Amino acid sequence: MKILIINGPNLNLTGIRDQKNYGIISLDEINAQIENHADRFGVSVGFFQSNSEGDVIDAIHAARSDFDGIIINPAAYTHYSYAIRDAVDAVNLPVIEVHMSNVNAREEFRHKSVIAPACAGQISGLGKYSYIAALYALTEIYKNNSK
Repeated sequence: MKILIINGPNLNLTGIRDQKNYGIISLDEINAQIENHADRFGVSVGFFQSNSEGDVIDAIHAARSDFDGIIINPAAYTHYSYAIRDAVDAVNLPVIEVHMSNVNAREEFRHKSVIAPACAGQISGLGKYSYIAALYALTEIYKNNSK
């Protein structure tokens, strides 16, 4: 099994910006920890980050041919990008939306995701462990669908 991890805008500044909500380690360090867990789960992972909506959509489309599932942190696009939502819906892959912060404990505009309804699930508020939980969930979904 191969899973693509997609991170949206400003997540390249993880560890620098808003450390209260996003922590003090960098996205590269989080990715290394995700890779370590992926090895334990017997899956491989790829990583993609962009601050551009079109690039995120292109990565979702490209995943169809190389990946069995997607974990996406759409960041601010979560709340208004129907284009990303439609891309998630179109690729016919299991997708889990993740957020490091507890979006429901933050500003009201962050409470609604337009993307989550097109996903298999959503995990938030666990910091870097949101990705690990999603990785585990996708491996289980894949195993159950392969039987």
